[in-house]
Amino acid sequence: MSEIKENKMGTMPINKLILYMSVPMMISMLVQALYNIVDSIYVSKINEHALTAVSLIFPIQTLMIAFATGLGVGFSSLLSRSLGEKKHELVNKSALNGLFLEICSGIIFFIVGLTLPEFFMRSQTNDAEIVEYGIQYMSIVCRCSIFVFFQISLERMLQATGKTFYSMITQTVGAVINIIMDPILIFGLYGSPALGVRGAAIATIFGQTVAGILALVFNLTKNKEIHFNAKGFRPDIAVIKEIFAVGIPSIFMQAIGSVMTYGMNRILISFTTTATAVFGVYFKINSFIFMPVFGLNNGMVPIIAYNFGAGKRTRMDKAFRQGLIYAIVILTFGSALFLTLPGFFLSLFNASDDMLSIGIPALRIICLSFPFAAVSIICGSLFQALGNGIYSLIISFIRQLVVLLPAAYLLSLSGVLQNVWWSYDIAEILALSFSLFFIKRIYNTKISKMEIRE
Repeated sequence: MSEIKENKMGTMPINKLILYMSVPMMISMLVQALYNIVDSIYVSKINEHALTAVSLIFPIQTLMIAFATGLGVGFSSLLSRSLGEKKHELVNKSALNGLFLEICSGIIFFIVGLTLPEFFMRSQTNDAEIVEYGIQYMSIVCRCSIFVFFQISLERMLQATGKTFYSMITQTVGAVINIIMDPILIFGLYGSPALGVRGAAIATIFGQTVAGILALVFNLTKNKEIHFNAKGFRPDIAVIKEIFAVGIPSIFMQAIGSVMTYGMNRILISFTTTATAVFGVYFKINSFIFMPVFGLNNGMVPIIAYNFGAGKRTRMDKAFRQGLIYAIVILTFGSALFLTLPGFFLSLFNASDDMLSIGIPALRIICLSFPFAAVSIICGSLFQALGNGIYSLIISFIRQLVVLLPAAYLLSLSGVLQNVWWSYDIAEILALSFSLFFIKRIYNTKISKMEIRE
């Protein structure tokens, strides 16, 4: 058998490689963010209570994505390192065991969708209309969650082997289908029944299903570095432990965000339901600003992981520095947009005068934290790639549960809603300090011991 040619992640010039790996994911994640925004824009046209309900469901959706992407980070990091180390059997085991774990997670959320929607909604509000909207939406997205797990796991396999162009196609196709189906199913266009918030949930599931099928086709036809032979498959405990070593911290890191969102919703709704709607809108708009940086992060993880496995320290260092520059530029630009155009962003969601009066200062205050977040996100890509996802978990825990939520609660005691938003800036500055501490630690314990070579 002829020797397998080295993957481009070990040979292509770093700046070109980062753009090659990250830009397709940035585009696809921007489209993903766009369809989340469009989803909420259409829901807001039903009424503000419908928008509030979708905002209250957001922690559950965040938790679902936490499991899907966290496991994806775990097995794709192992897969990329195995490629760099030329351990091709481990590459295949990583893919199959990762897919198995994703399917198990989908089954768990199916059960959640059967049993918990009403309890979850009533734990946050007693408004009957908001509760009913929330039950309708949550029941569908949870019971059909297997499709998002299927999509994300297969897209992670494409990303882990450097085929980000194909994952861009799958995510874009899924998002476009969702955007098209939203108004049709929500408002009953072209002979379709008007399904309201149920229509928004169904449109999302339909887009995810098509994207997952397309990702499967690309993996089977284009991803020659992974051999999908599930005959006689049994879960490999050793491989699953490796996946969990990186994946579980990533899951917890994002799940912490779900807890934080739930807590903030509880704090904000004590002022007014409109404040909760503003918070939901902020997350939708925020995702459009942050998704390019998350795309950059996703592109950097396999690059750093591969070159760490291949012992190429110089390439790792260049990738980290270049990624950091890109992230800071992107999020500084995002801050400028939030400072100058908050009213425009809110008006997209049919904002009332009350919503504008709450939302404009909120967006302007929170966006001051964006450049600090840029550094923490890129530090996280290094932690994940080198198998130290626990550092990201610690930082996320400190940022959101140790600092942000308590700060928000204490500031809320002033009785001034605007003060609550400053908790974001306080939390992000402290998170940056811990990120820099752990970067120094990982360089001293792992990277400094590597031989410096191309």
